[in-house]
Amino acid sequence: MIKDFNFYSPTQVVFGKSAEEQLAALVKRYGGTRVLVHYGGGSARRSGLLDKVFGLLSDAGIGYVELGGVVPNPLLSLVKDGIALCRKEKIDFILAVGGGSVIDSAKAIAYGVPYDGDPWDFWDGKAVPQSSLPVGTILTIPAAGSEMSDSCVVTRDKDQNKRGFNNDLCRCKFAIMNPERTYTLPPYQTAAGATDIMMHTMERYFSRYDGMTLTDSIAEALLRTVKDSVFEVLKNPADYRHRAQIMWAGSLSHNNLTECGLEKDFATHRLEHELSALFGVTHGAGLAAMWGSWARFVMPKHVSRFVQYAINVMGVTNDLTDPEGTALRGIEATERFFHAIGMPTSIHELLGHKVTDDEIALMVRKCSRGGTITLGSIEKIGPKEMETIYRMAL
Repeated sequence: MIKDFNFYSPTQVVFGKSAEEQLAALVKRYGGTRVLVHYGGGSARRSGLLDKVFGLLSDAGIGYVELGGVVPNPLLSLVKDGIALCRKEKIDFILAVGGGSVIDSAKAIAYGVPYDGDPWDFWDGKAVPQSSLPVGTILTIPAAGSEMSDSCVVTRDKDQNKRGFNNDLCRCKFAIMNPERTYTLPPYQTAAGATDIMMHTMERYFSRYDGMTLTDSIAEALLRTVKDSVFEVLKNPADYRHRAQIMWAGSLSHNNLTECGLEKDFATHRLEHELSALFGVTHGAGLAAMWGSWARFVMPKHVSRFVQYAINVMGVTNDLTDPEGTALRGIEATERFFHAIGMPTSIHELLGHKVTDDEIALMVRKCSRGGTITLGSIEKIGPKEMETIYRMAL
């Protein structure tokens, strides 16, 4: 079976060692005359990137204001601050300088500026945005793929409710990608980012649709490339060639290219969102902790898909007499890979402490929105199945 699809990827990508030099021309091309420069902590400033950005904008006569402070799992409170600042300063373009959290925060601000209500209405399903400020990005952390995706994930502070929202209005007008900007990423963040990149493709690869062999081949090549490249950059952080592979893979993994003809699942992502919302863990590490349990839960009904993955991605020898064994060895090989790059494969390993029954119940309740929704597409996962997978991951 091949699923009908509509592939849309309008973001202009400027990739390479001198990519930042085109910033001002790109901002002007997409209508920017007064820019909100949005960023996270001090790394963008310490690296000199922010000063370069400010200089390029000033030299081109483009006005700007800045708003820092984005944290992992970006917060709705800062989004609201950004909306107010944009309205006050008459901002007409938002530039995100950073990784996925910064880009998602910028997108959320862009949705909120022309909207009269609470921006959380979009994540709560109460409203659909009709317009948005344009957003561009200078990417510094390849992981989330937000630079080319229609996705935006935000956490509401008051109850640590973390949700994703998808709409084409928020797609970045441009993404500036210089692999040199990723040289200073700590090893843990590099590994977590690679895990997130791979998971974005795996969440599409494991589909009940299995007839689009070209998309499968693209996905398998992407997964193998990231798997090989992450070891190289962990050994040599300034390996431009392999940093470039990872950076480009991050974009391709989440711009829906690897979904063409398939159907995304994203149950592992949704399960992990509750982990990172409740415990503040790094998203990629949380995905590594959850994936094996999800895979073991759904694999028995989809053995052939997992066999294909085991052979073509993880290099497992196919035992024709025991396909389920081959599939399981593919899952085990993935977990060994996660361990090899410093990622956890259980919740206890991720957190360093036990999770209580009340905490599991809370994650299930929030993940299922009080038992009103299910997750996944390859298998529908309701509250009972969510609890089972969380407990398998302990």
